[in-house]
Amino acid sequence: MTTTIVVGVDGGGTKTKVIVADAEGTQLATVTGPGSAVRPGTAEDSADVIESLIGEALAACGHEETKPAAICAGLAGVGRDAEYSAIVAALSRRELSVELEVLPDTAVALEDAFGDGPGILLIAGTGSSAIGRSHTGRLARCGGWGPICGDEGSGAWLGRRALSIITGAADGREPETALLGVLLTHLQMENPDELVAWAAKATPAKFAELSGPIMTVAANGDLRANSLCTMACEELVVHIRTLARQLFTDERAAIPIALAGGMMHRGSYLRRLVELRLKTAVPGINLHSAEVIPARGAVRCALRLAANA
Repeated sequence: MTTTIVVGVDGGGTKTKVIVADAEGTQLATVTGPGSAVRPGTAEDSADVIESLIGEALAACGHEETKPAAICAGLAGVGRDAEYSAIVAALSRRELSVELEVLPDTAVALEDAFGDGPGILLIAGTGSSAIGRSHTGRLARCGGWGPICGDEGSGAWLGRRALSIITGAADGREPETALLGVLLTHLQMENPDELVAWAAKATPAKFAELSGPIMTVAANGDLRANSLCTMACEELVVHIRTLARQLFTDERAAIPIALAGGMMHRGSYLRRLVELRLKTAVPGINLHSAEVIPARGAVRCALRLAANA
């Protein structure tokens, strides 16, 4: 049975959020589950996660037998043609809705932050990327090259580099740092030698889980952790400044900017560093104060898709 409900999906490397809404956009149910970011060879796994969470969300609002009019899935990793095609095919085979749209996670977040207006959005979670829209409607992206080639300043990037620091500290190549003891405790390890086997199997999401302890150590005054977070901040700010120059000609222009993702939650140590650095790096910023909820942006995209079907 088809009814006028829609589904918005925000799929990142660490978690996936699904919102079911009615034809007016009123939220009926929200569920959160494992990550569904699409990486080479993982489209079927990502689709399984999305299908399961959509089913859970539909059941939560009494629509388990209902086929939504439209689903919009904003997913990390679909900026590349191969991964985009693979996840569209995998979701289409499951026939979860009448209409389906797959977009980059940055696109649905930009929708929630600015609608169809101008602005630059930075997302820093397990991965990192930025997207912007000029006053003329021109779109541009920066970053988002994945955990091997890019994702600078992200949670996974921070976690990987912290491991290099603590193994260096264990050798004596790096100064002593509280990161060593804190991360070993976090990972429930007795000595640094255990890190080799763990890191060989760790996913980007697992590396990103280290970012919380890293930021705590930095906030407590550890110089090495602080310098690492400062490096992450600089990498993230460069994403914004690059788009400011491309889309607004001059970083001193009045530019709406929003921050989103797990690393940028309100009050986080890294967010505070980024906000402070932006004041000098992009002096024309007008920082968006409201929380950015990408799944809510996906719902709006799904509503448009259903209306135009």
